[in-house]
Amino acid sequence: MEKMIRVMLVDDHEMVRMGLAAYLSTEDDIEVVAEASSGEEGVRLATQLSPDVILMDLVMDGIGGIEATRRIRESCPSAKVIVLTSFIDDEKVYPVIEAGAFSYLLKTSRASEIARAIRSAAAGEPILESRVASKIMARFRHGQQASLHEQLTPRELEVLKLIGQGKSNQEIADELIIGIKTVKTHVSNILAKLNVEDRTQAAIYVHTHHLQ
Repeated sequence: MEKMIRVMLVDDHEMVRMGLAAYLSTEDDIEVVAEASSGEEGVRLATQLSPDVILMDLVMDGIGGIEATRRIRESCPSAKVIVLTSFIDDEKVYPVIEAGAFSYLLKTSRASEIARAIRSAAAGEPILESRVASKIMARFRHGQQASLHEQLTPRELEVLKLIGQGKSNQEIADELIIGIKTVKTHVSNILAKLNVEDRTQAAIYVHTHHLQ
């Protein structure tokens, strides 16, 4: 039996939580284990329940999504926080990424895209909304040399571009007709050659250097 992905919803709007919970309940591999109406409640429940993935709103009364994300990453480091918000302004995007958010989506995303992001997060593969990636890429521009991707083999460059599109390892394997282990090897080599820590930063590199 496929392992269920345990999800927690943190949003101060009841209708948003109800809508997300109703849709996610139709997914065979996703289980909503808790709902929180504030950042404080989200931190408490995350510490108690250790969910796999947390959908986090940013603007809430009290500590808000940025501080809640920071505290959850400290108390429940295995949980992947997916920001789900209406905001893409600098003072929201940069701090929550620095606080440890794994993925960043807008509330205009389709329900199927949110479910896909949950599965990707559970698999260790971040998803960045393209407009958000464009806004935060400047944070990495000065620390990266434009020539770094020239070290990549043609196949590694193909894989990097697909990472930039938010593709999972399995999707990359299917598109390039190669094995999943081969994809993982390519991803590992890409991260090392670009001197980045994870797929999120690799995706930002793609947008920064206009490799799409």
